[in-house]
Amino acid sequence: MLGESIGRGAMKIINAMVRGLASAGVHPNILTAIGVCINVGCGVLFGVGEFFWAGIVLIVANLFDMLDGNVARLTGNVTKFGGFLDSSLDRLSDMVSLLGIMIFYAGNTPQHSILNVFLAGTGLIGSVMVSYTTARSEALGVKSNVGFLQRPERIVLLIIGALSTHWNSANFFANRMPQVLWVLAIASIWTFIHRMFHTWKEFRKLEAES
Repeated sequence: MLGESIGRGAMKIINAMVRGLASAGVHPNILTAIGVCINVGCGVLFGVGEFFWAGIVLIVANLFDMLDGNVARLTGNVTKFGGFLDSSLDRLSDMVSLLGIMIFYAGNTPQHSILNVFLAGTGLIGSVMVSYTTARSEALGVKSNVGFLQRPERIVLLIIGALSTHWNSANFFANRMPQVLWVLAIASIWTFIHRMFHTWKEFRKLEAES
């Protein structure tokens, strides 16, 4: 009940922002570009070890990710290039956050960890391949939006890991980014394999029918 109330309240705020931006004549592609710039800033914050603030910035960046599509639909500015731009910059946004995490854990800091660099790199590869297999299969006529770890789940996990990070805290729930990286690495590769298998089955069906 509480979750539904929060969700309704958040949607009212987002819808009000969408109407305001549409009335001001802000082009949705501008919002997309602003969103990716904020995501680059998030990657920089991860890279210098400011994980908590990177989580806050990541929330703001993904607010813009919700706004651009809604503004486009409200103003009738839905275009193929807009969809292409949004999808392409989403991939960039995914990569810069994980790249920042890799840079931080590779640095000469008390938190230095080659394992965490490897996990973040695996998560980066997996997230790119999940997106690529979806785009490629859809271009060939097969929908493959299957698997656990899609983009919204990846973002939520990164936000959880970032907001839990307080380097000097000994609280059990603090500094959970390493655990988040394990989940991202394993689940992203599993989702990639799942989509590959799903796409293979769908193509087999199409070949049998023809």
